[in-house]
Amino acid sequence: MSTQKLLTSLLLFSFLSSFAYTQPSTSSESYGKLKDSVVVEGMVYCQNCNHAGSWSLDGAKPLAAARVGISCRDHKGRPQFYKVFQADGNGYYYAPIQGEQGEESYRKEKKIGACRIHLLSSPDDNCNLLTNINMGIAGAAVGKEKKVLKREGYDVIVHAAPPLAFRSANCSPGVSY
Repeated sequence: MSTQKLLTSLLLFSFLSSFAYTQPSTSSESYGKLKDSVVVEGMVYCQNCNHAGSWSLDGAKPLAAARVGISCRDHKGRPQFYKVFQADGNGYYYAPIQGEQGEESYRKEKKIGACRIHLLSSPDDNCNLLTNINMGIAGAAVGKEKKVLKREGYDVIVHAAPPLAFRSANCSPGVSY
């Protein structure tokens, strides 16, 4: 009888222990929808000397490793987000925006419109003067144009910023008639 009890206990134990551990689900449905990401992307250029003093970017070259600052304010004008981003080797920057209230607070175009991009610095000694092309000094507004990249369980909402530019100190302004 004791052998039968032991076998019954082992069988019951093995049966119950099979429910004790299950492989966790890795799908996004098990956690609900993940938060969408909001990103600003743009380009930084070195303005061609032939167009110094204008807002033209004709003949401009991408400026590698240039730095831009992105700041966002809340509805009362208080700073809510600020971060410095560095352009890659092609003058392109990709800037995820996050705030105190999380990325969700910047999903609406009204709130992303409260973000501004400023030129900060250029590593190129021959092209390091700030220009106000597309409001690079005053603060360029984030564009309403956007693209949505679908990911598994969330979206990446990418807003385009206008191109910004530095210029050379050795340029003389062109004569306009």
